[in-house]
Amino acid sequence: MSTFDASAAVIPSYTPGMKIAVSIPDDVFQAAEELAAQERCSRSSLYTRALRRLLAEVRYDEITERLNEVYSTESSALDPVLQALQARALSRDT
Repeated sequence: MSTFDASAAVIPSYTPGMKIAVSIPDDVFQAAEELAAQERCSRSSLYTRALRRLLAEVRYDEITERLNEVYSTESSALDPVLQALQARALSRDT
């Protein structure tokens, strides 16, 4: 009795990575298609670039939020001694 090997029936991917299906509004899809054509890149490449930018932006916002939390409780004023030294150093430069 032979067994069916399902993995042999699957068409191997021509690109590395995860394949997914998403639903987006028609106008966004059309604009993305036009941009991909203009940039001469694949849909996959365009969506990957867009997601990477969004992920970087979100990470940046999270870091900024954390820094704002720290500086909301800590003084950001320059130490008076450092301020005097800085003023003296600047006056020598002019």
